[in-house]
Formats: sequence, C-alpha cells, structure tokens
Amino acid sequence: MNTVALDYEKTDMGHIQIAPEVVEVIAGLATVEIEGVAGMSGGFAGGIAELLGRKNLSKGVKVEVGEKEAAVDVSIIVEYGYRIPDVSQQIQQNVKNAIESMTGLQVVEVNVHIHDVHITPPEDKSKPEIEEIKTQRVK
Repeated sequence: MNTVALDYEKTDMGHIQIAPEVVEVIAGLATVEIEGVAGMSGGFAGGIAELLGRKNLSKGVKVEVGEKEAAVDVSIIVEYGYRIPDVSQQIQQNVKNAIESMTGLQVVEVNVHIHDVHITPPEDKSKPEIEEIKTQRVK
C-alpha cells in the first residue's frame, strides 16, 4: 500500500495530489452502500470485524495507487441470506465507479474478500417485554 500521495496531475496552477487514504475512504463508502454488506472486516490477521458503524471508513480496505491507476482490496462481512457472488459483483462495480468518477484514476481491479456471514437473530415474540411486565405488577 502506498502511503505517500503521488503527484497525480499537474495543472497551470500547480500539482494535484490524492492520498491513498482518500481512495480507501471512497472505496469503503462505496462498499457499505451495497445491500447485503453487514460490515467491513480488518481480515483474519487484522483484528475484529466492524459492523456498519461507519467509525473507520477505510477499515477492511487496502489500495495501491499509482499515478493513473488504482487496485483495491475490500474485506467484508456479508449479511446472511444474500447471494455472495451478486453482492461481490455489485461491490466491484460500485467501488470502481466511485473511485473513477471522484478521482479520475483508472481502477484496474477490485478484489472482494468475504471474511464472515452476519446472522441477525430473530426476535423472540413469545417473551413479554420488560415494560409490559412492570405495568402488570403495578396494577
């Protein structure tokens, strides 16, 4: 991963530099926009996965940025019930479009790594709510 902002473009007014961290944030936002993405993952060695809290917008994203091209790796947690290849292809297209339209960089690849499946536990309707129990006791 490049950590130094490269001279991306020279204009009459000076140089335009896009830091790799900017591309990571764009990729992260474009990823979590996709239905079926439960959250981002730092990877198996990278630490704990983060569900859609949007605290760290570049968590689970690695980029390599050249002068005119970028390659992106995103690590995600998919929501149970969604077809993983479909979610992955939507991520690839959304990340590519977002980076190219915002930065002008050509995205040569978007690799999607699925690290987990998030299962939402069903609500148990058989248990009365706490407030209902308190109300019944007061009567």
